[in-house]
Amino acid sequence: MEATVKVEQDIQLQPKKKHPPGLYLLFFTEMWERFSYYGMRAILVLYLTKSLISGGLGMSEGLALSIYGFFTGAVYFTPLIGGYLTDRFLGKRLAITIGGVTMALGNFVLFANQSHAAFYIGLALLIIGNGFFKPNISTLVGDLYPQSDARKDAAFTIFYMGINIGAFFSPLIVGFLAEDYFKTTVNGVEHFGFKFGFLAAAIGMIVGQLLFNLLGNKYLGDIGKKPVGVSQNAISTEEKKKPLTKAEKSRIKVIFILTFFVIFFMAGFEQAGSSLTLYTDKFIDRTVFGWTVPTSWFQSLNPLFIVIFAPILSVLWVKLSKTKRGDLATPTKMATGMILLGAGFTVLIPALLQTGTGDSSAVKANMIFMVLTYFLHTIGELCLQPVGLSMVSKLTPVKLASLLMGVWLAGSGFANILAGQLASTTESLGYFEVFMIIGGVTILLGLVLLGLSKKLVKMSAQ
Repeated sequence: MEATVKVEQDIQLQPKKKHPPGLYLLFFTEMWERFSYYGMRAILVLYLTKSLISGGLGMSEGLALSIYGFFTGAVYFTPLIGGYLTDRFLGKRLAITIGGVTMALGNFVLFANQSHAAFYIGLALLIIGNGFFKPNISTLVGDLYPQSDARKDAAFTIFYMGINIGAFFSPLIVGFLAEDYFKTTVNGVEHFGFKFGFLAAAIGMIVGQLLFNLLGNKYLGDIGKKPVGVSQNAISTEEKKKPLTKAEKSRIKVIFILTFFVIFFMAGFEQAGSSLTLYTDKFIDRTVFGWTVPTSWFQSLNPLFIVIFAPILSVLWVKLSKTKRGDLATPTKMATGMILLGAGFTVLIPALLQTGTGDSSAVKANMIFMVLTYFLHTIGELCLQPVGLSMVSKLTPVKLASLLMGVWLAGSGFANILAGQLASTTESLGYFEVFMIIGGVTILLGLVLLGLSKKLVKMSAQ
């Protein structure tokens, strides 16, 4: 308790209210982990669907998309287990290291052997490692600040930049290595170097872990070293055994309600890796001065926009908090994010009407439509995800911190499964119908959440 109080007092005594240096260590740790994850994800479906002679596993497109959906969903469910084990037995710092090393091993297995067995082993290691890493790196950010510190939203937005710097560079680098630098052509048959893309992802994860473990004691002190049940900054045994208060139960309800809305937001947002990518590949004119922009590179637009606009929104939240009316309520920000996501899909209406949505089209739409869609989705994401992470750290009881962060992340797991199902319907319904359904539903739910905002704020303050 004394160690945490001292850290909080030191932060509070800083005249300019600067962010603690530990935030930037976590920023770089998460940046390299996301480099690893998004790099692997960028080439996963290509690796699965390319023929054996081309360096892939030769799976059918349907099976590959099913596996992709399971993987992107499972990495959000395992944090429930990882958060539970962390709270009771491990400690956040050890859990982050276990998760990072496990994920590095998973990518290395994918590099070392290109067989179905090695693929499933590697994928399992990546899923398990994510369960230990993901909930704890986020809650450590919250641990750096006093419970009611106004800088938390700004801190999570800065932290979110680390995620997206890694997510921006990884498709470019990993994709270049796999699809260009290590690609060979023999007798007209292309052979891609997917395994070297997985190796790059493994190296990125190792770099992040080296930084975290070598600099952790200096910049984080004792924060996160011990499980909540035995750490010095934990609540007493008697307090831990106490039932949740009415106020705590009310705040937990808010977390679950907002998680419900986030599921629908993320189901639309995660079309980026599936239906939006396929639409881009088939119907968007990607030619620039005679050079064809790789389809996978469009996935770097979202993190690029986040790196550009996250600092702007971070400053905005802080400035609003200093006004008489105060900052926008978290549910209001999240509702705005949902409406912007829906607007991003409606931007595609002219493109869809121009190209049609058949298997092929002689008419290609200008890539500006896709750029605008990703832009609106990104601003919507910035209004929702960082403040959502901050909200969980503020509202959750200390003894349930990692577990409820896992619940929040599990919402994205359901969303990814739903996203995969929605993407698969484009073959039967068509892109126009699917995109308009997603856009309309998210805008409607955003308006509903906006109407509930005051009620949710009241429940949070009880």
